[in-house]
Amino acid sequence: MSDSIARPPQREPTTARPARQNAPPTPPVNYAPIAVFYILFISHAFAAFYQPIQDCDEVFNYWEPTHYLNHGHGFQTWEYSPVYAIRSWAYAALHALAIQGAKVVPVINEVFGKRAEFYMLRAVLAGICALCEARLFNAVAKCVNARVAWIFVGIMATAPGMFHASVAYLPSSFAMYATMLSTAAFIDRRNGFRTARGIMFAGLGASLGWPFAVVLAIPFLLEEAFAAVNTDQEAIIDLAWRVLDGTARATGILAVQVLFDATLYRRLTVVPLNIVLYNVFSSSGGPDLYGTEPWSYYLRNLALNLHLWVPLALLGLPMLFVQPSKSAIKTSLLRTLVLVSPLYIWLGLFTLQSHKEERFLYPAYPFLALSGALTLHILLTYLGSPSKGSLIAKIPAFLRLLFVLAFLILALVLSALRIAGQVSAYAAPLQTYDPLHTPEMRTSINTSSPLDTTLCLGKEWYRFPSHHFLPDSFRARFIKSEFDGLLPGDFEQTGKGYGPYAGTWRVPKGMNDGNQWDEGKVVGVEECGWIVDSHLPSTRVTEREPKFIGSKEWDTVECEPFLDNASTGLLGRVGWVPEDWGRVWGEYCLLRRAKSV
Repeated sequence: MSDSIARPPQREPTTARPARQNAPPTPPVNYAPIAVFYILFISHAFAAFYQPIQDCDEVFNYWEPTHYLNHGHGFQTWEYSPVYAIRSWAYAALHALAIQGAKVVPVINEVFGKRAEFYMLRAVLAGICALCEARLFNAVAKCVNARVAWIFVGIMATAPGMFHASVAYLPSSFAMYATMLSTAAFIDRRNGFRTARGIMFAGLGASLGWPFAVVLAIPFLLEEAFAAVNTDQEAIIDLAWRVLDGTARATGILAVQVLFDATLYRRLTVVPLNIVLYNVFSSSGGPDLYGTEPWSYYLRNLALNLHLWVPLALLGLPMLFVQPSKSAIKTSLLRTLVLVSPLYIWLGLFTLQSHKEERFLYPAYPFLALSGALTLHILLTYLGSPSKGSLIAKIPAFLRLLFVLAFLILALVLSALRIAGQVSAYAAPLQTYDPLHTPEMRTSINTSSPLDTTLCLGKEWYRFPSHHFLPDSFRARFIKSEFDGLLPGDFEQTGKGYGPYAGTWRVPKGMNDGNQWDEGKVVGVEECGWIVDSHLPSTRVTEREPKFIGSKEWDTVECEPFLDNASTGLLGRVGWVPEDWGRVWGEYCLLRRAKSV
């Protein structure tokens, strides 16, 4: 037995850890963009569930092709004919993929049917828009001015124009999202230039969205070129590499899109190029076939959709030259001018075009909000810190504060009245189809009968909210009305004759780019088991547009109030007013063929 004392086993020597105090401090979390995202998402989510569809192009050019991809049938416009190919299947497929989540929960499908897909996609668009706005907010707050950024958020969250632009399933809305990301990349130089990223997002918006939106990136590229030329040769070479990098990324996106579209169209086609050729060089009349407007159209439209912010936005450029030194704008005058210039460029270009539509302004909305925010910020600087002896300094501070509060409250009230007016007046097309999805109605429908599953649209064809609002067994059809242009046809039904998605590559009959009537797009009333129709006090009954509501041949299933524009005064048309102020209503109804007939 050893007389030595047993020792505990020795541990292997370890490398000494650095003292905690030597570790770099954890940067604080910037909660402002997160808060901004939730503020904007709540606003846009409300729009997703209540905003009426503004434009029939949204339904027939995007919702219906998406329905075709997911359900195998839907209406087809001439733009999707392989002969013309001015709509991208890649764009529709992205959205078709985005709404697959609505099919995951069986209860949702059981209760809401395909309507769940409609609202699911709108909610996704609301989230994407809020993310893009939050990114731009963060860039403006860090690189321009925090107060300008918060005013920008207030405008984007409350403007009636953004209430529909944020969730519209339209390329112009997609271009708006991409433009915000592109702008944020161009102005955020805290860790170096992000030119390549700015070009990439501009290219994304131009290829998958709207080709003309690329114009909005030009001022930022010119500003960077001006700065590089006035620096040294190394700066010019660096800019060239950044532009080449961004161009390569944008070209890669375009290549993927062309490959996808070529696969579905079964012919090589560049959709963005086709769009430009049709809108600028078409021999058939181009977009002017669908109506022209006077030069003042966009100003009147902006007055409705962004009201008090419009004059402030248009004053943005001159106000930059008279801003006080206390305005605390972090960027140079040149860079701030570049930031507001896309608004003037866009308005100038599209005012010159004879064919005008509200959705054409969507990509410029963020710049309008930024320009308006800059103007208000400069005015607030004058009001808050006036020069001694100036006229503003003689006004008591509380009166100046009262003036600012009155302006902001008035802007909020005007937005609320406009949004409430639109929702209350025109929501009927999103509500009239609800009875088709009730358990009682489902049991009364003979799904094997073509008559009992055919819903017809006459003069209300352009307010159809898409097949997402019809049961799976239903098909919508058109009947004759006073409209004498080209109606949509039907995609080749999936799984019949030519395999899956044959409608993407088969040339449909009766299509043309001249908006010429085609008899094959309509059916006789005798083939209809259901009709959606409206009757307003100003409605003129004709042989082609008879009054179906109240006739013996048709039973009324559901009727919703619908504003009669022609009989309502100006205030009642532009926003919500009390009923005794002259808002005139008609009926928007779902009718079913009477059993006696």
